[in-house]
Amino acid sequence: MSVRAELETVSLSHPGMVRQHNEDSVYVDSAAGLAVLADGMGGYNAGEVASGIAVNVLSNGLVPELNSGRELSKVDIQSGLTHAALLLRQQIAAANKGIYEAAQARPECAGMGTTIVATVFFGNRVSIAHIGDSRCYRLRGDRFEQLTHDHSLLQEQIDSGQITQEQAKYSLNKNLVTRALGIEAIVPAEITEYRVEANDIYLLCSDGLTDMVDPEVVHEIVDKHRVDLAEAAAELIDLANKNGGRDNISVIIVQVPATFLESHSWAKRFLARKKAS
Repeated sequence: MSVRAELETVSLSHPGMVRQHNEDSVYVDSAAGLAVLADGMGGYNAGEVASGIAVNVLSNGLVPELNSGRELSKVDIQSGLTHAALLLRQQIAAANKGIYEAAQARPECAGMGTTIVATVFFGNRVSIAHIGDSRCYRLRGDRFEQLTHDHSLLQEQIDSGQITQEQAKYSLNKNLVTRALGIEAIVPAEITEYRVEANDIYLLCSDGLTDMVDPEVVHEIVDKHRVDLAEAAAELIDLANKNGGRDNISVIIVQVPATFLESHSWAKRFLARKKAS
């Protein structure tokens, strides 16, 4: 019998008010601690193909490993990454290979790619991997912050001081990513890790949300619906559509209950005692 408590999660995706097809793909496994969101790009619905490959490869490759009982927090001496982070890196590389090869083999899919943001929750930590401008935010207490850093031309202009955050809201360079899964034979993912606290809320989203709704408003909506994640997701997508809905909109919201941290801690102590006996 499993001793692990599950995360509280909700996911929602909408084509928006302009696009005929939804090229975003999302996946959540609350028991395994996995959430994946991909925003595809490419003509003839190839973006849907790319994001679908990414989500399928990550879910099929990661879930068995995450449920295997391995020590995910163990650090690899050579890379300095935890086992969870290594798994993420390996599966994203496999997804990139799959998308790239499919694009080379199928003329209708030439040039397709996808952004991706994925989280693995294990013990009292979360490993976050991303490529492109799909984001992960965290609400802890009253503080709402972006944990990922966009791989985009707009972000590079902000970082170099060419434009301010306020000017960026009106830029014509939105949606120009500098890194995307499947565009090249090798595309490295940016991976970061954070300590998790009870009642943390994590929001994964495509730029269909962040281009239409300011982060301050996103914060207000998520904070207002802490006890009803489904309502928060629905209101976020509804507001993005009311503001124009120029792109597909996808959100995943993950809340970490105290029982999740407690069950993982208990399991760890139990396995340690079992090994010692």
